[in-house]
Amino acid sequence: MVEEKVTVKLKTGLQARPAAQFVQEANRFSSQIYLQKDEKKVDAKSIMGVMSLAVASGTEVTIVADGPDEEKAVESLSALISREDDGR
Repeated sequence: MVEEKVTVKLKTGLQARPAAQFVQEANRFSSQIYLQKDEKKVDAKSIMGVMSLAVASGTEVTIVADGPDEEKAVESLSALISREDDGR
């Protein structure tokens, strides 16, 4: 199992389009992947789960993966949400 704490730097946080991109990326991996904010942990492959966390920009979340491609999954998802964007 691999986990990494990441600060979300996307201007809109993980809402709507960024959440969909995050879930789409998570679904590329065969590992079980979870996104945790505070004490709430959801399936990172579920758009409703990810959006239910209401992750705003500047929020620290933990990405947890368990499976054959866990390291690549955490690395890829961390990079996706920790990059600075221009709000588009």
